[in-house]
This record gives sequence, C-alpha cells and structure tokens, in this order.
Amino acid sequence: MRDLRVASAIAAVFVAGGAVAQQPQPVKLDETQTLGRSLFLQSCGVCHLPPQLGAPRYAPRLSRDSAGGNANNMREVIANGTPRMPGFKSTFTTDQIAAIAAFLMTIPPASAAAPTTDATRGDKRDDY
Repeated sequence: MRDLRVASAIAAVFVAGGAVAQQPQPVKLDETQTLGRSLFLQSCGVCHLPPQLGAPRYAPRLSRDSAGGNANNMREVIANGTPRMPGFKSTFTTDQIAAIAAFLMTIPPASAAAPTTDATRGDKRDDY
C-alpha cells in the first residue's frame, strides 16, 4: 500500500512538472528593452498599468499592437503625445523614447476575449 502512495506521489510530480513546462516562458529583454521597461514603469505605468489588481487603468493597455504595431508610430506618440496624453520629448532623450518603444514591442496584445474598458465611463480605452 505504501508503494502505491509513493508511486502516486511521483506520478503527480511528473504530471505537474509537465504542466509547468507548457507555460509560456517570459521574454528575455536586451539592454535597450530593459531600459525601456524601467522608464515605462517609472513614467508611463502611472496611467497605462492598473493601480491595483482589479482596478481600472486610466489609459489604454499598451502592447506591440499599440500605435498600429509600428515602432516609429510608438516613438512619435511617446515624444509628442495625443489629445489625452502628454508628450515626453522634453523628459526623455530620443534613445530613451526608442527604448520604451522597443520594450512595448515585447508585450503581447491582450486577448480579444477580455477587452479593457473604463469601468466608470464604459468606453473602450484600448486603442489610440
């Protein structure tokens, strides 16, 4: 009976290990993307990340599909802003703006099944 429990425990470990191995691996960031991530978290995350789990964010969720999926357009939006977002060309250098865009190009888009909306206004906030 004890052998059966040990065999069951070993089988459970192998099954769980297989499930973990099938999860997507995090993207390895290069030096530029790491700088972009740091700048994004410091300056952009205030609006583009939810303040706490389950809370609405103030601005759209950003991903590699933002600004039409074009890194040049992303740099333009970051530098010059939009009607609802300030520009950062006097805050960041051109290289820093490019680093933020490079980081954003590593973020997969949100699933189509779970669009982000502004809970208080009810309008879709996921596109520029």
